Amino acid sequence: MRRNFMPRNQRGATLIVGLIMLLLFTLMVSSAFMMSGTNLKAVANMQSRDEAVAAANMAIELVASDDFSSTPAASTINVDLNNDDVSDYTVQIAAPVCVNASMADVTAPSSAQLLVVTSYTWNTVWDITATVSDPVSGAAVVVRSGLRVLLSEAQKNNSNCPTPA
Repeated sequence: MRRNFMPRNQRGATLIVGLIMLLLFTLMVSSAFMMSGTNLKAVANMQSRDEAVAAANMAIELVASDDFSSTPAASTINVDLNNDDVSDYTVQIAAPVCVNASMADVTAPSSAQLLVVTSYTWNTVWDITATVSDPVSGAAVVVRSGLRVLLSEAQKNNSNCPTPA
């Protein structure tokens, strides 16, 4: 004689509870996978933007190291960030603009002033704007930098700096 120890109304309940738990576990794993992919994209976007800002700053430093005040002109500079001899970013530099000029303090070169100073020097403030657009990563940044340059009176007059009133 065969005896059944399980009541009829509880058959299959364990299977249904197990399937529900398996479904919940699958949903948790898939949502964790999707969130990690989103975080990876966000980090890659931040890295691309930071690289574009670094490229713009390198180009601005290159322009600032040259005598740009005599003939300010727009330029295009290729920047290689990782030194592999391949241009990583192309930076568009707008023509530097002199926004302010003020007469610098006249100081004697030594304690004994032998000559009378007849020309003045000028503190000039320049605005340099760099634009980077990378078609590969989609990063696009605009970096503005202010730069103070000490110019002689002749250099100031040739650079179209505004004369203070």
